[in-house]
Amino acid sequence: MNLEREKRIEQRAYALWEAEGYPHGKHEDHWWRAASEIDAEEVGREIGKRSPRRGVTTAKRGTAPQRKKATA
Repeated sequence: MNLEREKRIEQRAYALWEAEGYPHGKHEDHWWRAASEIDAEEVGREIGKRSPRRGVTTAKRGTAPQRKKATA
């Protein structure tokens, strides 16, 4: 694990610990939760970098485009 990432996790875990009122014995929970959040942020940034249509909203999954009804 690189030192920069580890420091970010440490800071996030500390913030989680503070936000929960300084509970005793939950340091591992806070560490793993912080690591998961940091991972999710990093993945989100990577996806954003690769997306050619950044900022374009797409339709919800499972919905098909509406077709015009044929008129006689």
